This record gives sequence, structure tokens and C-alpha cells, in this order.
Amino acid sequence: MPNTLQEFLAHDTQKAADELIEAFLRLPEEKRAWRPDEKARTALDQVAECAILNGNTAELIQTRTWQPGRYEEFLRKKGEMTAQGWEPIHALLQENTRKVIAVIGAVADAELNEEVEMPWGKMRLSQILAYPDWNMTYHLGQINYIASILGCLP
Repeated sequence: MPNTLQEFLAHDTQKAADELIEAFLRLPEEKRAWRPDEKARTALDQVAECAILNGNTAELIQTRTWQPGRYEEFLRKKGEMTAQGWEPIHALLQENTRKVIAVIGAVADAELNEEVEMPWGKMRLSQILAYPDWNMTYHLGQINYIASILGCLP
């Protein structure tokens, strides 16, 4: 059982990644890049987002600095990753999830209330540590919604 916030978040981040992968693989292969509406996102695009942002969040936690142009770089990389398909996205999700978990575990309790300047205002480091778990859980729900439309939820 986790004793610290960092241990809890590290454990739940891995759990969220595992559940995200499971939900994605539950979709029929021909529907993984399908969108239920013109304005909706595909499951593949959503997993690519999580894969990339886990790495970006690890870097943010380590440097405590938001890099200018990060959003534009993210959009470019997400488009490239989505075009490559599942295998590279899956590999990056696993790699960046391991990376962010290690970084989360290395944060000292005394650092949790430190503030990081973000484009939309300051965030406590504890909030940033929680982001990968929250983001993957959010997209798990989105992918399960796609699965519910397709009738492939267990």
C-alpha cells in the first residue's frame, strides 16, 4: 500500500496506462482510428496524446520550467505518431510512463508545494505529478465511450 502521495501517484499512473492500453485493444482494429463524429477524436489520437504528454510531464517535473513552443511541438509530434500507428505509440506510452513514474517517485515531500509557472498560471508540483494519471484516466473514459458506441464493452 502506498505511503506517500508520490507512491500513490506512481502506482495509479501505471494502472491508468495499463487500463488505457486494455481499453484501446478492446476496440476492433478497424475502429481504432475511427471517430464517431467529425469533431471527435480517434482512440489512436488520444493514446498518442497520453504517450507524448507523459514524457513532457516528466521533463516538466524535472526542470520545473514550461518550455516555450511546447504546445506546437506536441501537436506536430502527435500528428506524426498517429500516422505511424499503434506499435510506435504503444512503445512510447510504455517508455514515457516508466519515465514519468520514476520522476514522480524522485520528488521529495518538501517539494510538493513548490509552484511552477505555466502559461495559464502557477501550479503546485503536486498537481503536476497527478496530471499523467488524471489525463490517462480521462482518455480511458473517452475510449470506453467509443467502445460503448461500437457495442464492444464487456
